[in-house]
Amino acid sequence: MEEERETEVLYKLEDRPPFYETVVLSIQHMLAMFVSIVTPPLIIAGAAGLDPLETGYFVSMALIISGVTTFIQVKRIGPLGSGLLVVEGTSFTFVPMAIVAANVGGLPLVLGMALVTSPVEMILSRFLAQTRKIFPPLVSGTVVMLIGFGLIEAAITDIGGGAGASDFGNIQNLSIALFVLIIIIIANVYGKGIIKAAAVAIGLMAGYLVAIPLGMVDFTPIVEAGWITVPVPFKYGLSFNWKLIIPWILAYIITTIETIGDQTAIAEVSGEPIEGEVHEERLKRGVLWDGVGSALAAVFNTLPNTSFSQNTGVIQLSKIASRVVGYGVAIILILLGIFPKIGALVSVMPAPVLGGATIALFGMVAMAGMKIAVKGGIDDRKMFILALSLALGLGVTFKPDIVNQLPEWMAVIFSSNITVGFLTAFILNLIMPEPKKETNEYKT
Repeated sequence: MEEERETEVLYKLEDRPPFYETVVLSIQHMLAMFVSIVTPPLIIAGAAGLDPLETGYFVSMALIISGVTTFIQVKRIGPLGSGLLVVEGTSFTFVPMAIVAANVGGLPLVLGMALVTSPVEMILSRFLAQTRKIFPPLVSGTVVMLIGFGLIEAAITDIGGGAGASDFGNIQNLSIALFVLIIIIIANVYGKGIIKAAAVAIGLMAGYLVAIPLGMVDFTPIVEAGWITVPVPFKYGLSFNWKLIIPWILAYIITTIETIGDQTAIAEVSGEPIEGEVHEERLKRGVLWDGVGSALAAVFNTLPNTSFSQNTGVIQLSKIASRVVGYGVAIILILLGIFPKIGALVSVMPAPVLGGATIALFGMVAMAGMKIAVKGGIDDRKMFILALSLALGLGVTFKPDIVNQLPEWMAVIFSSNITVGFLTAFILNLIMPEPKKETNEYKT
């Protein structure tokens, strides 16, 4: 079986493709992940009230740090990095709790919470077997589903024109968002190769171009942006609020579990072992770097980083798993971030254009969570746990004032749909017995 997988790979981990192939494949990986890198900082910048120039800087730092974390993840430096073709980027998992932090204390609180809780993933990297046992797919998948459902509100707000927009919900905003969504659907259903992989990016570019003659794009921030982005540690400062800590801890737990799954899938499509000491060591190094890389991201003014699952599909599609391609992706991301006019170009994207793309992305996040939760099939026990966890989690989303009469510390904890859903799934998974397997003991 191992040999069959290896023969399917055109370029293995240590192979060196020709230069032109490396460039093309690196660009393909970048296109598959670009939207997912820039969307979280755009959403959080809006929640934190950043102006277009600061938003452009925030996006630029996300690109630069994604490049740096990708390079080390692929290269392996000391105890850090898996050594696989793992592409890193800003994680949607942290967006809901980052929005809350941004509303409470602005960007300093977002970055402070991300930095203070990043050791959670570093610690878990030493106890992967125990982590997988305590947080099985049913629990982690439930949380991912709630994250996706929670983000849909942000996408719908953008489709209408953005929070506080005077023209919220007008026909132009809705039409441009629908146009973007239709382009994404067409590219995803009928496209092949890079067209299918970059469907969201294509939809965004098409919507952006259509929005320009409609007067929806203000190019002033692009003109005013400088030519070189200079990374400045702690540019926005740091702050901390212990009342928000549980959702951030949960986010790092979920990211750890996702990274284990992503890197195992990447090893498999790369023809590398997915069991044994070699694989376990790679996972430990990869998860450790996720945690350290997320701390580095907070220091350099951006959101936590994690391995990207969509790039697994690019490897499977191209049959090329060479780490050299990973170096190419890292270089491209760093170059994109270094030139702030690129970040500014992204930052002035009209909200309806972004919403038309993110509604699809966030729906896919929710469905990815469902796929995780029902892994191995679904029985009555799983269905009950999933149903109750989603009902309570979404219930808090629909009626957040239900916790207003609780003590303040409890109200803060249980106002998070992710926390409520996680605790429900976690506790029920512990106390509800597994269904008994049928045996042939009484059969003759």
